[in-house]
Amino acid sequence: MPPLFRLIACAMLSLSAISLAVDPVVIAQESAEIPPLPRPRPDRDATTAIPAGEAKGTATQAIEAITTTPQSVTLSARITQDGPAIPDGVVWRVFDTVPDASGNMKLVAKSEEGTAKLDLPPGEYVVHVAYGRAQLSEALSVTTGNNEKIIDLEAGALRLNSAVTGDIPIEPTQLHFDIFTAGEESNRVLIAENLPPNDIITLNAGTYHIVSHFGTINAVVRADLRVEAGELTDATLYHHASEVSLKLVSVEGGEAIADVEWTIKTPDGATVFTDRGAFPTTVLAEGDYLVLAKQGEKVYNREVQVVSGGSREIEVLTSVYQGG
Repeated sequence: MPPLFRLIACAMLSLSAISLAVDPVVIAQESAEIPPLPRPRPDRDATTAIPAGEAKGTATQAIEAITTTPQSVTLSARITQDGPAIPDGVVWRVFDTVPDASGNMKLVAKSEEGTAKLDLPPGEYVVHVAYGRAQLSEALSVTTGNNEKIIDLEAGALRLNSAVTGDIPIEPTQLHFDIFTAGEESNRVLIAENLPPNDIITLNAGTYHIVSHFGTINAVVRADLRVEAGELTDATLYHHASEVSLKLVSVEGGEAIADVEWTIKTPDGATVFTDRGAFPTTVLAEGDYLVLAKQGEKVYNREVQVVSGGSREIEVLTSVYQGG
């Protein structure tokens, strides 16, 4: 029988004992044929009987005490079911299951310990654990006594890099990556953005849509990659692009002319780059472009074709390519 019910039953048995001890005395005093019974000596070891009203109140208080007293809760997480507990880098959040007036679940506890040790009143909760970009939420039931929960994240890791076709390395400062959930473009959810190359990103096992940005204009490569639980996936994406430098000169190979306004357009007239200076640099995807160099009231232009490869220099000659 649970302790709570034993307490209530004991209170009821005590009340019955009081009734049985008193009734024979009353009957003996009313009948001359039955001699009065001697009063029993008080039992020094017996517990004092509790009146019915007080017994009810005591039981209620006991119930309330049990249901509100914080209980010990231990939380730990593993990369995979067979792996060891994650020692650090874990963030735990525990929420109440009953939404507040705004419809949000109240945060009742937080810990950044690898193995979180919390004290929570008995009840139902939602526990959320995050390790890097891997995260998971599960129900948590806290009962009387020690409570322990182990969450298996089923997580893996991803390390990204990019190069120009032909294994031409790209300066790390020119690269960044975005990670989305897989699926149709309209349904994708951004997981992480502006990630530098060669960083190890922890993710839940699954397929992700990766976007590699070389420079800031239009050199973009996309790929779907699979992350396996407990494994590190290394991936290199290849760009068909080139880094280009611009200069306005009066003769081929001459010194760059200062204070020039630059514009680069695609064949359909869309502007993809603007800058001001003697020697600006940018990255362009393979394709055809129109380069415009404005100095004062004069505009010089040149049609160029960018091919995949290493850095290249584009000269615009004032003596040949002149426009208004």
